[in-house]
Amino acid sequence: MLQKVRIDKWLWSVRIFKSRSMATDACKSGKVKIGENNIKPSYLLKRDEVIYVRKEGFNLTFKVVDLLEKRVSATLAQPCYEDLTPPEELNKYKDWFVGKGRPEVREKGAGRPTKRDRRDIDKFKDFE
Repeated sequence: MLQKVRIDKWLWSVRIFKSRSMATDACKSGKVKIGENNIKPSYLLKRDEVIYVRKEGFNLTFKVVDLLEKRVSATLAQPCYEDLTPPEELNKYKDWFVGKGRPEVREKGAGRPTKRDRRDIDKFKDFE
């Protein structure tokens, strides 16, 4: 049984992030915290620690129940953490997510967005 595992590996293995590099980037940019401290991707995570993750504008809170080193299915990953995210933050996420099924439409003949267009779109959507 594992005693410690890298936090970027754990965040990826329990499917909080889609890729390990995304988890590593989140750690490097200060979006993953334990207490008030920003965490490096190489931080060795232990059981019963509480992790604060800022992902896509939402503040998520997780308690580590079990440690994983390899990515597993969502059903196997679920018992490895306890979601302590406050209800108002979950409601904010659900309100944002519900009804987002339709793709965005661009005018015919407008082509792909340029780099400048992409920045304007991201600023409009308030992405970080």
